[in-house]
Amino acid sequence: MTIPKLRRGDRLVLATHNAGKLKEFQELFAPFGLELVSAGDLGLPEPEENGTTFAENARTKAHAAARGANMLALSDDSGICVDALDGQPGVYTADWAGVPRNFANAMQRVEAELLSKGATTPEQRTASFNATLCLAHPDGRDVLYVGKCDGVLVWPPRGTQGHGYDPMFQPEGFDITFGEMAAEAKHSWAPGGKGLSHRARAFAQFVENQIEQG
Repeated sequence: MTIPKLRRGDRLVLATHNAGKLKEFQELFAPFGLELVSAGDLGLPEPEENGTTFAENARTKAHAAARGANMLALSDDSGICVDALDGQPGVYTADWAGVPRNFANAMQRVEAELLSKGATTPEQRTASFNATLCLAHPDGRDVLYVGKCDGVLVWPPRGTQGHGYDPMFQPEGFDITFGEMAAEAKHSWAPGGKGLSHRARAFAQFVENQIEQG
């Protein structure tokens, strides 16, 4: 069974307690007239994320929010995978920032790990941002959309835009980092387009398949 398409005026829960992620999704959803509320705003508990893949964690969060709010829920599980570190931090991207989250420390840890591997040239510092979106219905149905953006890691970090590891990630084909890009450039998405960021690319697929056009 499929999940009915969303229409202007529909409301759904974003399964996150992260204000930065909520802001980014509100910017993406702005053209469609959908009301987005976060699981944190609704006071829903954060489920334990013990999956080993982005898809598993995305499903865990989306279904917990859908059941808790009894409405459609959208989750995003995303992270940065560094080739020289065998794909780490991957699903543990946020965990590397500790509690409370300190992404300056997390970026420093990535850099230290790269130096321990002797990864000093751009060719040795390739990485990708990955995002998996899960739209879940309270009755247990769900659908996944996956996006990926390749690039290289720079040091020191540059820019104050975005969040997380953005200041050290330079997307392929650009000479500036996500941290130096305005939100519009980072998403670089419009109806019918592909998008630049991992999240925008997953979102482009979501829009094509899940949002009623016209």
